[in-house]
Amino acid sequence: MAVSPTGYVILGMLRHEPRTGYGIKQVVDHSTRFFWAASYGQIYPELRKLAKAGLVEGESQPQGGRKRTVYRLTPAGREELSRWLGEEPEVLEVRDEGLLKLFFASAGPPETALQTVDARQRFYEAKLAQLREIEPRASAAADDGDPYPDVVLRYGIESCDWAIRWCERAREELGKQDTKRRRAA
Repeated sequence: MAVSPTGYVILGMLRHEPRTGYGIKQVVDHSTRFFWAASYGQIYPELRKLAKAGLVEGESQPQGGRKRTVYRLTPAGREELSRWLGEEPEVLEVRDEGLLKLFFASAGPPETALQTVDARQRFYEAKLAQLREIEPRASAAADDGDPYPDVVLRYGIESCDWAIRWCERAREELGKQDTKRRRAA
């Protein structure tokens, strides 16, 4: 069975402890979603595929009259996760509609470029605030011997800081261009 990217997210989330599909989603929402999201609509079908392939095992643990399955990584799942981690990443692509719109901004009114830059800055400021909120958990994981979430968090924080400064510089440059255009008109 070929494991999907969402499958590897799940295997990774189960590496330390068993979790329900809901639990996996909660951890994703506070960690990898900043660079690799997974929805319930992806997680639950993938859990069934991984169980069928013997990479995870599920145990029914109903709670309060609700169906609830807790999944754990099998030795084969741990081996598959380790194998995948040893491969060079295939996807290092960023798709950014804001940059695409900014690239083509000369085809629209000049103020739309500034609106795009402003929206981008607001996005990165909000993202930075979210990352700062999870900083204590990543630091605690590092203190407990797992430095990798903290290393990735540092990437996110530093990227956001850089992007905010880039927006400020871009706004300044676009303002100068706008002033030149108005003088020429």
